Amino acid sequence: MVWQGNTYEEICRNFKWEFPEFFNIGVDICDKWANDKYRLALIYLDEDEREHKITYWELKNASNRLANALREWGVERGDRIGILMAPAPETLISHIAVYKLGAILVPMIQLFGTMAIEYRLKNSGARGVITDRKNLPKVLEIKDRLPDLKLIIAVDAAMDKDKDILDFEATLEKGSRYFTPVATKPDDPALIIYTSGTTGPPKGALHGHRLMIAEATNTGFSLDLFPQKGDLLWTHCDWAYIAGSFTALYPTMHYGHAIVEYAKTGRFDAEKAFSIISKYGVTVIFAIATAFRIMMHAVKNPKERFDLDELRSITVGGENMGKDLFEWGQRSLGVKFNENYGMTECDFMVANCSKIMDVHPGSMGRAIPGHIVEVIDEQGNVLSPDTYGEFAIKRPDPSIFLGYWGNPEATEKRFIGDWFRTGDYGTKDENGYFWFTGRKDYVIESGGYRIGPGEVEDALVKHAAVKLAAVIGVPDEIRGEIVKAFIVPEPDVKVDKVLEDDIKQHVKGRLEAHAYPREIEFLAEMPMTDTGKIMKNELRKIDEKGRSKTKAGKAT
Repeated sequence: MVWQGNTYEEICRNFKWEFPEFFNIGVDICDKWANDKYRLALIYLDEDEREHKITYWELKNASNRLANALREWGVERGDRIGILMAPAPETLISHIAVYKLGAILVPMIQLFGTMAIEYRLKNSGARGVITDRKNLPKVLEIKDRLPDLKLIIAVDAAMDKDKDILDFEATLEKGSRYFTPVATKPDDPALIIYTSGTTGPPKGALHGHRLMIAEATNTGFSLDLFPQKGDLLWTHCDWAYIAGSFTALYPTMHYGHAIVEYAKTGRFDAEKAFSIISKYGVTVIFAIATAFRIMMHAVKNPKERFDLDELRSITVGGENMGKDLFEWGQRSLGVKFNENYGMTECDFMVANCSKIMDVHPGSMGRAIPGHIVEVIDEQGNVLSPDTYGEFAIKRPDPSIFLGYWGNPEATEKRFIGDWFRTGDYGTKDENGYFWFTGRKDYVIESGGYRIGPGEVEDALVKHAAVKLAAVIGVPDEIRGEIVKAFIVPEPDVKVDKVLEDDIKQHVKGRLEAHAYPREIEFLAEMPMTDTGKIMKNELRKIDEKGRSKTKAGKAT
């Protein structure tokens, strides 16, 4: 990408999407750079903090070996392959191999419990799954309930003939390092990422290989016209999320630069994050606002303790940044945070770029060059400036998904004419800046994660002590929102702290660790309509009343 112009208006005017007849993500982010045998792609610190430097040439050879092995085991173009691992070299090799094979990637974060994993593998009809020793027991627990699953490969798991588990390294050794990637087209399907909604189970957002072309532009804009000479990127986001892969990892590799990553073994560590940024001279960062809030509270005067002079640009997404975080970034890091906006189905299309335009704290920014974004009413009419409505993106647009996997009805509901409806509401001012107000639905935005109430509620009611359950998002200083559960217990159940902790662990073991209810309130009965629908507005009132009493008690 060569940015043509010195102002936002000039760049938009000169911008034009260009799509080749054939395009493959694996080739784009890896093979095209591999002729430069020593070009660095990944700096990885393992659990013992040992450093591993991996080149594009090494990634090409390893991913070719895995692609050949997968083909030998019957994986064909269009087959779905689940990947359940933390960010690591083996994870990246697996991503690239699946793309080059023309198969469809189904990424899953390592925090998933068995219920979440089973749903995604079953719904996608995954033929195989690549995992590691830590997550292998979860797969083995559910594999008999997955009739389409024929292949399990695990890192650091020696061949076990009784369980038919293939060892990752042994599998690579059997494959040739010569492989001809499948000639996919930009609109051919590449991956399914599951996203949570307000009702029902998660839906699989199917994206094409074209998304890579869009994200190279989107990330480049939001990181102040990335790449610049010597750029090194760091992100705390898991590669299984669209933000971690397509907004950070893949665009960096698209441009032939390197990313630094470390083994994620527990909670986010602000000290470690600052240490890595300092040690490696990180220049650009993609992060969720929550991560920087944690860093802001955990480390005072970071520039006095860490060498942050190389930092030149930071883009922040996932939730509203707020003026306090923006000002802290300028004051403590010497960088203007560029807030951005997007979602799994269309990631992302609005951002700030402080290099060429003013940044207004609280605004998500302006439409990224190449995207037509407006505020519309319920009939799909574009509204005038400063008029409240729904954010929408006009198709065709390479950032927009191909549709929900196996769910054309749900796909159709996301469009009105050529407008993709985001479900997010706010305004656009006369200068083209977008201002977020809130969601029409009840999706919970916690620490940059979108949590669907339906999935959490489904896990809650599977607990033997729970009769009825409903969840809402409640305010939290660090995460923006957290999950709060309202529970009607079964008769004769003893309600105490032990039960509360048991319910939390029950959900944590079945869904993502961040999706469990951090607060639980037990009710004698659930507020419901005459038709049996839980009245979540009433639950919000109950919560607000309780918080008011708590504040009043503290004041006295």
